[in-house]
Amino acid sequence: MTREKFGRLDEALAEARTRIDVVRREGRLPTVSMLREFTPDQRVQARIEVSGPGLIRSAEGGIDVMGDGALIAYTGAIRKEPIAADSLDDAIRRLGDALAR
Repeated sequence: MTREKFGRLDEALAEARTRIDVVRREGRLPTVSMLREFTPDQRVQARIEVSGPGLIRSAEGGIDVMGDGALIAYTGAIRKEPIAADSLDDAIRRLGDALAR
């Protein structure tokens, strides 16, 4: 896990995009069996989070990269609200719009 600070939202989103591209190039996660079977679409390969300045009530959200390469954009930290997106570009744009409010 790493944490970085950026002066502007667009800088943070550009870095998030770069990191997502890196994770997706690493390849897919395999199915694993523990007490039950977890397929790649059920496993989170990486969670890229973006939050605003300050400790209290700052805007938060991110994008989960699933083990099958799918993306799930969301806002919130504890109660995550999904953001519908058709592509990485769409997810980054919609996340930026949500966090800029």
